[in-house]
Order: sequence, then C-alpha cells, then structure tokens
Amino acid sequence: MSVPLYQAKAELFRLLGHPVRIRVLELLQDGPMPVRELLAAIEVEPTGLSQHLAVLRRSGMVSARRDGATVVYALAGGRVADLLRAARVLLTEKISGQNELLSELRAADEADREAS
Repeated sequence: MSVPLYQAKAELFRLLGHPVRIRVLELLQDGPMPVRELLAAIEVEPTGLSQHLAVLRRSGMVSARRDGATVVYALAGGRVADLLRAARVLLTEKISGQNELLSELRAADEADREAS
C-alpha cells in the first residue's frame, strides 16, 4: 500500500523541522564540507551533528564520501537548494506582509493620538 502524497510531504517537512538540519543544508549549498567545518559553523555537540547528518543521509538529502580520515558531506541534488530558496521567498513575503500591517497599525495609532 502506497503512502498518500500529502503524508509523504508531511514526512519531508518533519524531516526538515529541526534548525540544525536546515543550517547544515544551507551551509552545503556553497559546496561540499568536511564534518569539522560543519561543527565549527554550527554550535552543536559532535554526537548531535552526527545524528542529524545520519537523518539527512538516510533521507537522501545529503551524500557523504571519505577523504582519508575526513568525511565530506554534500547536497545530494540541486532540488534541496531550490526548496531552501523557496522557503526564503515565503518567509520574505510573510515578513513583508507583517511590516505592512505594522505600518498600518502605527499610522492608525498616530491618527488616534492626533484626533485626541
């Protein structure tokens, strides 16, 4: 029995629902990075990072390769970067809408003060 599309999408978003995983994916947009560089860029314990990288690897979002004693991670495909860009656009639109509402509220407050 196959999983409904909406359920598969929900699982994808649950997978992405941790700030460390999002940060790892953002960092990897610039190219492959060894674990030590990821650790330096993300303030998290090595075991925690390892667990998040394992989740991302199992999901197929990132790939890993050994370079001697170093493990280097990379985005598994360009679609992950597309998803992160789409999220940025959505957040920008949301914040813009909030700023417009804030401006309207301030203008209304100022008009009320002037009327008093």
